[in-house]
Amino acid sequence: MLRLSTFKNVLESFIAGGDDIIVYIMEIWTQFRGPVVAPLLRILMYISLAMSIMLFIEKVYMSLVVGHNYLFGRKTEKRYKWVEFKNDVELGNSIYPLVLIQIPMFNEREVYQLSIGAACGLSWPTDRIVIQVLDDSTDPIIKDMVEMECQKWASKGTNIHYQVRDNRKGYKAGALKEGLKHQYANECEYVAIFDADFQPESDFLRKTIPFLHHNSQLGLVQARWKFVNSDECLMTRMQEMSLNYHFKVEQEFGSSSHAFFGFNGTAGVWRMAALNEAGGWKDRTTVEDMDLAVRASLKGWKFLYLGSIKVKNELPSVFKAYRYQQHRWSCGPANLFRKMVYDIIINDKVALLKKLHVIYSFFFVRKIVAHIVTFVLYCVVIPASVWVPEVEVPIWATIYIPTIITILNALGTPRSFYLVVFWIVFENVMALHRTKATFIGLLETQRVNEWVVTEKHGDASKAKLATSQRRHSRLGFKISERLLLLELCMAVILFVSGCYDLAYGKYYYYIYLYLQAIAFFIMGLGYVGTLVPNS
Repeated sequence: MLRLSTFKNVLESFIAGGDDIIVYIMEIWTQFRGPVVAPLLRILMYISLAMSIMLFIEKVYMSLVVGHNYLFGRKTEKRYKWVEFKNDVELGNSIYPLVLIQIPMFNEREVYQLSIGAACGLSWPTDRIVIQVLDDSTDPIIKDMVEMECQKWASKGTNIHYQVRDNRKGYKAGALKEGLKHQYANECEYVAIFDADFQPESDFLRKTIPFLHHNSQLGLVQARWKFVNSDECLMTRMQEMSLNYHFKVEQEFGSSSHAFFGFNGTAGVWRMAALNEAGGWKDRTTVEDMDLAVRASLKGWKFLYLGSIKVKNELPSVFKAYRYQQHRWSCGPANLFRKMVYDIIINDKVALLKKLHVIYSFFFVRKIVAHIVTFVLYCVVIPASVWVPEVEVPIWATIYIPTIITILNALGTPRSFYLVVFWIVFENVMALHRTKATFIGLLETQRVNEWVVTEKHGDASKAKLATSQRRHSRLGFKISERLLLLELCMAVILFVSGCYDLAYGKYYYYIYLYLQAIAFFIMGLGYVGTLVPNS
């Protein structure tokens, strides 16, 4: 109490000893706060509380359904027929369907050998598989390297095609669409897609294709991601927690309850008939994978998620690359919701319950509300309530609901449970960018179709990373790369709010505000990820 009184006296003496203008401003703020600011903040708080309840109910419900299915539900093999392909002396390899493997890539110097090698190592008859490398690289040296790698595998008898375009129209969607125009691609019954950093196990096709082959209603089989560099830094650990929840709960829930979920863009196998009936690839948003999934679902096709099949891949370990990825992942779904909500409503091929699930649960709550409420409630309403004591945020919204949501997310990654505090403040910082991207997508304004390929490092050693850091430091001090002004501004606001709450508040918000301010400061200065400014 002595410390708080001392701090309070210092502030009051500073104001009293300062210029009269400060006292005048404080008086105006006191008179203006009650009739004007407080009602507006109260409305924003009520909206945030409503969204928080929606998100809470959604997460608890999904977790309960997934938990029940895990304990008492039917196994995947019971819900869908699965029969292993067996060699037949008379029929030979004709019993195996023809499968196309598509590997889109763009200047993937570090990982192109890994992805091509993994695809060429798939256990499937060589005359029943076609591998297609779709290279949109702009670096001629990298293009030559990728082409030589394809030629190396072709010389070993692999049916591999190296395809390039004279433009990057449509980015990944455009490359995939262009790849399907070839005659050999149209002859395939199924198409598996792997991004350049994905490395499927050799038995991937033998585990997934039978589900599609023996269940005519299935249009997509999606596998889970396995992160090879999750221990690289604290940022990758945080990503692992979020993505593990996505796969273990959200994808599993959608698959078991509605036979629908968002295609993750990679590590999945499509039935070519479903892809074509849905209208093929479209580049109208930055989430061409989700776009295709929604359109295919509206045609009546069902999806299956197989969490037991894991495909190795890489998490972005550089903060700048992660920000670009999250912008794309947040802006794209919001923009797709804007474009497709009417089509979903008037669709007559799927049940009303499924349409409600897609509109409300899949899009509105998880792709829009989740981003907005995280930032608005915890980084706007709570700090603002410190300055406007007329508005009191209920304790259940600041303690109980966030605690339960955090625990549910953390259960997906038990080994990182002790990092939940870091995960909370990290996600709140990222919510700033996700909220901004969500509104850009909804309003279809600037950067709505921005596409920046996520930087990958493959098996780069610490020596390579150190070299990259030295090269980065020689580029000179660039404000746009080193200092993130938006994060730093938020850090100052939260820190000042924490100081004010420490002196005059009564709910101990300053504990959270200081932690969150530190997180904004650290990330605003670029000290996150594997590539940080040198001291």
